[in-house]
Amino acid sequence: MADFYELLGVDRSASADDIKKAYRKLARELHPDRNPGDEEAEARFKEVARAYEALSDDERRAHYDRFGEAPAGGAGVGDAAGFGDIFEAFFGGQSPFGGGFGQAQQQRGPARGDDLEVVVDVTFEDAVLGCAQPVEVRAQVPCEPCEATGAIEDSTVATCDTCGGVGQVRQVRRSILGQMVSTGTCPACDGAGETIESPCGSCGGDGRVVEERSYTVDIPAGVDTGATLRLTGRGAAGARGAGFGDLYVRVRVLAHERYEREGSDLVTQLAVPMTVAALGGELELETLEGVETLTVEAGTQTGKVFRLRGLGVPSLQGGRRGDIRAIAIVVTPEKLSDDEEALLREFAALRGDEVNESRSLLGRIRSALS
Repeated sequence: MADFYELLGVDRSASADDIKKAYRKLARELHPDRNPGDEEAEARFKEVARAYEALSDDERRAHYDRFGEAPAGGAGVGDAAGFGDIFEAFFGGQSPFGGGFGQAQQQRGPARGDDLEVVVDVTFEDAVLGCAQPVEVRAQVPCEPCEATGAIEDSTVATCDTCGGVGQVRQVRRSILGQMVSTGTCPACDGAGETIESPCGSCGGDGRVVEERSYTVDIPAGVDTGATLRLTGRGAAGARGAGFGDLYVRVRVLAHERYEREGSDLVTQLAVPMTVAALGGELELETLEGVETLTVEAGTQTGKVFRLRGLGVPSLQGGRRGDIRAIAIVVTPEKLSDDEEALLREFAALRGDEVNESRSLLGRIRSALS
C-alpha cells in the first residue's frame, strides 16, 4: 500500500495547509470529469482522496503516523474514509458516510461534499442486456476562478476566531437533567476553520458553484427496478476544496409490451393458430435478441410452455442465465370465409361434433340442399 504522504507529494512534516493545497491540485488533475474512461486516473483519484481523508484530520493523521493503516477500534483508516468501488451495483441502505464512524470526533476543515441521488428510467431491453445510460445532475462543483479556495488571489486567509480553526463549536444548554453539551458546525466559518478577507466574487467565498453535469452510467445486464448504483466522486464538491461526495443512481425499469420478468426468467405469450396447434408446425418468436424458431407439436393445447434456455435474464453475480418461457395461447379465428366455414363443418361432421347452423346465406342454401 502506497504511503499517504507520497500519494499527495508532501513531506511527513507538511502543514495542514500544504496537505490541502496538494490534495486540491491532484484532485483537479485526476477527477473523473477530466479523465473520462481513464481507469488509472480513476484509481489514483480514489487513493488521493483516501489519503487526504486520513491526513486532513489531526487525530487520524497522528494515528497513521504511528501505526500506518492498522485498524483503530475495529476500523482501518481506509475503511473510515468509506471509499468503495467506483461503480458498485446494488449498494443497499444508507450512504456509508451517513453515520457511525467519526460522529463523535472533531473534524478540522470543511466536510466532503454531499452525496447526490438521481432516478434513471431504463428500457426493459436495456435492463436485461445492459447499456450505457446518460444521466444529468445539478451539483456543486469547484469554482474555477479561485481554484476552489473561496478567496481572490493574494487574499488573506486567517484561522477562524470563533472555533480556533477546528470548524466546530461546543454549545452548552441547561435542561432538567443538568448541562447538555453538543457539538455543531461553526456558524462563523461554516465549518471551514478559516475566514477569508476578500472572498471570491464568483462563489462568494464558498469555493464552489452550482452547474449541470452529464455522466454516462454503465447499467449492468440483469439489473431490476430498485437497484442502486454508486459512482464515487461524482457527487457534490465540498466547500473550499474539500472532497467530493458520491452519486447514487436509482434504477427504474420500464414495462415491456410483450415480456414480463419473473425472477431470472422472461415470460411471454405465444399465439398459436388453431390449425398449427392441431396439426403441428413451426412458429417464430421474437426475443429481445432476435428471432427464434419454435417447433409446435400436433395437438398442442393452450397453456403449454415452450422453454428457451439461456435466453432470459443474466445474473448480476455471474451465475446461470435464466430462460424464456413462452406460454401457448391457441387462437381461434373470429371470422371465416364461406369456403373456410364449409371445410370446418365437414371436419366437424367427420368428428361427430354438433355445431350451430350456418349464419351465412350460402351456408343456409347448402344446408337446405343437403
